[in-house]
Amino acid sequence: MQSFGQEHLNPTFYIDSDNAEIVAFANKHVGSAKTDKDKAVNLYYAVRDGFRYNPYNLHMRAKEVTASALLKVGEGHCIDKAIFLAACARAVGIPSRLEFADVKNHISSEKFVELLKSDIFAMHGITQLFIDGKWVKCTPAFNKELCALFNVQPLEFDGETDSMFHEFDKNKNKFMEYVGQHGVFDDFPREYFVAVMVLNYPHLFDYNRLRGVLVDGGVPQPEAEIR
Repeated sequence: MQSFGQEHLNPTFYIDSDNAEIVAFANKHVGSAKTDKDKAVNLYYAVRDGFRYNPYNLHMRAKEVTASALLKVGEGHCIDKAIFLAACARAVGIPSRLEFADVKNHISSEKFVELLKSDIFAMHGITQLFIDGKWVKCTPAFNKELCALFNVQPLEFDGETDSMFHEFDKNKNKFMEYVGQHGVFDDFPREYFVAVMVLNYPHLFDYNRLRGVLVDGGVPQPEAEIR
């Protein structure tokens, strides 16, 4: 039997669900929904389409990756959107947690693959919500406009079944493939995330500046200046 703990409802540094602006956003988009399932569905679509997907702005500093900071930015990559949805869920009393997986995007833009020097995207973010006695996975990453651009069916969420990336696009071409798992977390594991980024994409980090330097709570940042 599946269950949840108080840690899945409590605010954290990153999932700061008690922030007044997060609470206001969540309550606004829940609307007249009464059940956890209906509330979760409304929040999913609010984050999927109202919080634009942008993979090029990699938020890594602690103060940048709180749900309230992300709300002010109004856009982010899949991890940002997963954190934001998790906070919105907790703000209205729905238990939430985060899951991370490595994915291979078969139709990703050449620009992005060139930037990463890989077609494997490490630490893809997924939100898990506890609804009607079970954990349900949902993926609010790609907004419907982006899906139309890449000829991919937008991911829907009914609050009952897992909503994960499609294996094929509308033309039956390979789209997204899950190739690795990092596990489930009650809060955003930022130090682990940064370590995975450095391991997978070392060219994005300036080691001459970072050598021996601890920045932002002991975690090196991309292109960080020595202070």
